Amino acid sequence: MIDQGPVGGDEERGETALQRVDRNWLELLQELRVLQTGIQILTGFLLTLPFQSRFSDLDAFQVTVYLVLVVLSALITALLLSTVIMHRTFFRLRIKETLVRNADRILRMTMLLVALVLVGTTGLIFDIVLNRTAGTITAGGLFVLILALWVVVPEMLKRRSVRAANPDAAPGMR
Repeated sequence: MIDQGPVGGDEERGETALQRVDRNWLELLQELRVLQTGIQILTGFLLTLPFQSRFSDLDAFQVTVYLVLVVLSALITALLLSTVIMHRTFFRLRIKETLVRNADRILRMTMLLVALVLVGTTGLIFDIVLNRTAGTITAGGLFVLILALWVVVPEMLKRRSVRAANPDAAPGMR
């Protein structure tokens, strides 16, 4: 994600504040492109399910989970598109820093929803194909894996990097 430090240039990179904001915007755009493609495929998959012959065999719980997943996928799409709307709205107003800050917030919120859709979709598929227990176990396992990969591992790597960059700092000062 984008740099979270105070606004200003980056002396190590030889960037001005404006160049830094431009770089951060380009990095966000790359992340948004990857996310948008993935969610479009997943949403497309979800939207085709009611047209499958076995869809009428779903129980009330499965239909409810399915409908929640469709709503979440639509919300994710709306959130991703909101960054485009913000860009168009802010165009030529020289407030790209505001755009970057808010797009970062939207992207973080979107990732949380993407995790829910991934977990829910996987759980629903295992529930339909095998049984409710398999669906629950698979969804729970995927939730733990996503939590580890998206939260725990990055936080550990960040702390290691900070320690490596500041080896003389006291433990509480890192």
